[in-house]
Amino acid sequence: MNSRNAGRWPAPFPRTGTRERTHSIAKLTALRLSVVLIFIATVSISCGPPRRDTIVIGSKNFTEQAILGELLAQHIEARTHLHVVRRFYLVGTYICQQALLAGRIDTYVEYTGTALTAILKEPVVTSPAMVREEVREEYARRFNLEVLPPLGFNNTFAMVIRGEDARRLGIHNLSEAAPFATQWRAGFGYEFTSRPDGYPGLAATYNLHFAAPPRVMDLGLMYRSLLENQVDIVAGNSTDGILAARDLAILQDDKHYFPPYEAVPVVRHQALEAHPEVRAALASLAGKISDAEMQKMNYAVDSQHADVATVVRTFLHDKAID
Repeated sequence: MNSRNAGRWPAPFPRTGTRERTHSIAKLTALRLSVVLIFIATVSISCGPPRRDTIVIGSKNFTEQAILGELLAQHIEARTHLHVVRRFYLVGTYICQQALLAGRIDTYVEYTGTALTAILKEPVVTSPAMVREEVREEYARRFNLEVLPPLGFNNTFAMVIRGEDARRLGIHNLSEAAPFATQWRAGFGYEFTSRPDGYPGLAATYNLHFAAPPRVMDLGLMYRSLLENQVDIVAGNSTDGILAARDLAILQDDKHYFPPYEAVPVVRHQALEAHPEVRAALASLAGKISDAEMQKMNYAVDSQHADVATVVRTFLHDKAID
């Protein structure tokens, strides 16, 4: 390449006849036009209003959360003209929170004690009203998320042992159980082993020492492992359906270590601004689900293998929620 051509692109086509050059130029022009059209279409889609008539509902990865996600979905579908997308089983608390902040979901149901300790990293407070208010204020200030009124039930952690063991040892609460813990094998979910309101603080409060470090288990396997004598104590949830169906005993938290865990819808502020009808729909669910009703729905799905959507539809019909 001589000095006149230095820094320039070489000629795009070899020296051929007029017909060949014309054909090649036409192909290149068509290709360039296609690229431009694709670019314009892509930009138009990405810059347009996202999910204009759609609300996306998430849930964590256990039965109760799928039921609550479906409850929100059916209720919004019945009372608005919005298209509802379900994105359930999003692993756990932190994934759901990040999905909200990233705009991948618009709402899911959280528990106030979990929000306080796991997300906000605040110390445990035992007053339900104080926890609720702090969570509401801090979620709005830090994340631009709105915490709506509670659905009505409180799903606290439940330390569960076999009923026969509770009767044989004559124990009803965690203080009474502590001396026997050195003989027990524990099975906990991942979140419980690492959360500030989970196992480390519980062990310190009650001076719990197990026979071996707790096994980290999938939530769906814990009760089976307990009933099959693979572990001796698990950290479940007080509204788990299996607790009403099998010979299991909840050890009472007599030192009130756990905060309240009221179920509350958490919603992106932008979603409520775009669709104020969603706020009205979710507000009508406030206080409508009791602990016993939530446990009954969990039991229907987990133990009777009922379809989640059918269980929710029956509940909404029977409650005649307007």
